[in-house]
Amino acid sequence: MSTWLLTHDACLTHDTGPGHPERIERLKTVLDSLDDPAFADLQRHEAALAQPEALARVHEIDYIQTILDCVPLEGRAQLNADTVVSPGSAEAALRAAGAGIQAVDAIQTGEARRVFCAVRPPGHHAEPGESMGFCLFNNVAIAARHAQVNHGVQRVAVVDFDVHHGNGTQAMFANMPGLFYLSLHQYPLFPGTGSRQDNLPGNILNLPLAEGTDSAAYRQQFHGEAIAALIDFDPELLIISAGFDAAAEDPLAGLSLGADDFGWITDELVAVANYCCGGHICSMLEGGYDLGALSRGVSQHVAALLR
Repeated sequence: MSTWLLTHDACLTHDTGPGHPERIERLKTVLDSLDDPAFADLQRHEAALAQPEALARVHEIDYIQTILDCVPLEGRAQLNADTVVSPGSAEAALRAAGAGIQAVDAIQTGEARRVFCAVRPPGHHAEPGESMGFCLFNNVAIAARHAQVNHGVQRVAVVDFDVHHGNGTQAMFANMPGLFYLSLHQYPLFPGTGSRQDNLPGNILNLPLAEGTDSAAYRQQFHGEAIAALIDFDPELLIISAGFDAAAEDPLAGLSLGADDFGWITDELVAVANYCCGGHICSMLEGGYDLGALSRGVSQHVAALLR
């Protein structure tokens, strides 16, 4: 089975304005990196639109409509301190969520073994009824619930290696049967959640990391407690919130990973997926705000998905 790349030009029309970290150039950089001949084996497909009923499995119906209604006909609208929408944002957000749904469908029907969704806006900060942290709809949570409802998948794990804690994913997964959220993130840091006090056995596992954590310390934590918990959960499908802002160069955080660390993390997750669920992985782009580090990290990540 093949490895897919899912993206859509609409994700380049979500314009957050000058100086905003979550900018159009992020996705352009990712797609340029994946145009390298090393990624010729990727099967490239356009992301479909998510339908409202799929969003409503994790978001409040009124919230969904509010987000779509807030998108301006021209210019930009500020939803909160850090989240901006423009005329292209509605389709971009629906394509980003739709990519995860399409990836799950392709995996569950045997068309693909692994899928990388190069989409924006990101999603893991979006809560059931609130946008924040550049996020509108929670793409990984939508994909996880789609796997459960439409394909009967009993156990779905989301592994989040973005440097910021996925408060929205945690809120949507907490005490939900068959869902497991694992996050390694800098703490304390935006959004202020993700302490070990939030942990729920077999459901939520936060592994907070101190500012300055380097490759050796990160790998020790990941290879130990994280992998053991994943194997114990025994997922039928693995979804990744793939953020690349734990890179040493990233301006929004303070961890010290290099590009090869993202390849190593992915190799570890591929090994777990091969052991637990036939190698099935859906990976969705989250953060990463230094363009060079983002390019190198994504290249390592996708190369590992292809191995």
